[in-house]
Amino acid sequence: MAVLECKDLIKSYGSKKALDGVNLTIEPGRIVGLLGPNGSGKTTLIKLANGLLTPGGGELTVCGMKPGEKTHALVSYLPERTAIPLWMTAKQLMDFYGDFYADFRREAAEEMLAHLDISPKQRIRQMSKGTREKVQLIMVMSRAAKLYLLDEPIGGVDPATRDYILSTIIRNYNPEAAVIISTHLIADVERVLDEVVFLQQGKVVLRSSTDEIREEKGMSVDHLFREVFKC
Repeated sequence: MAVLECKDLIKSYGSKKALDGVNLTIEPGRIVGLLGPNGSGKTTLIKLANGLLTPGGGELTVCGMKPGEKTHALVSYLPERTAIPLWMTAKQLMDFYGDFYADFRREAAEEMLAHLDISPKQRIRQMSKGTREKVQLIMVMSRAAKLYLLDEPIGGVDPATRDYILSTIIRNYNPEAAVIISTHLIADVERVLDEVVFLQQGKVVLRSSTDEIREEKGMSVDHLFREVFKC
C-alpha cells in the first residue's frame, strides 16, 4: 500500500490555487525530495498530508486513510519553523514525546543528543536557534512512523551538522516508511534522495528517480533543478 497518495488534489487560498490537480503516489522505503521555487505548493502539500489543512478538491490519503486522528499516529512532522515548548528541557521534551507517541524511541533520541553534545538538562530557551532545530529533528526522527514530513530540515544548521542530520535521517527512519524532504538546499540533500518531485505553481512538472536523472540526463538533481526553474 502506498504511504501517501494524492488524486487530483486541489487547495486554494482565495482565488489562488496553491495545488492544482496534483497526482502523486509515494511508496514505502523511499526518500523523496519535494522541490520547487517559493510559492510552488511544497509546504501546502506537507500540511495537507499532516492534516493541518483540508483539501479544496480531490483526495489525499496516508496509508489508505484520510488525514485525521488515526493518521496522526503514523505521521512524524517537522515544520519549517521551530515549534517545541521553550520552557522545557530536552529531557522533558523526550518525556512529552514518550507520553504522546507510542512509537517514540527514547534510546535513539538520547543517543543523537549525546552525539551532538546537547545536554538533556538544558532548557530549549537557552539553546541557539540551530541547536533548537537539531533537537526538534531528533524528536521527529526518533519516532517509528510510517511517513516523515520534513519541511526545510537543514535550513538553519552549519554544513558539518547537515551531514550528521542527513545520515541521521537515513539511519533512523523505519524502512517500511517513506520520507518526504522539502528543501531549497538541493546540492546538500540529493545524495540521500531516491527520487524527486518538482512542483511549479501547484502542479507536478517532473517526477524521476535520482539515478535516472544522473544516468539519462547526465547531470545532478541540483543542475536539473536550475535548468527547469531558471529565470
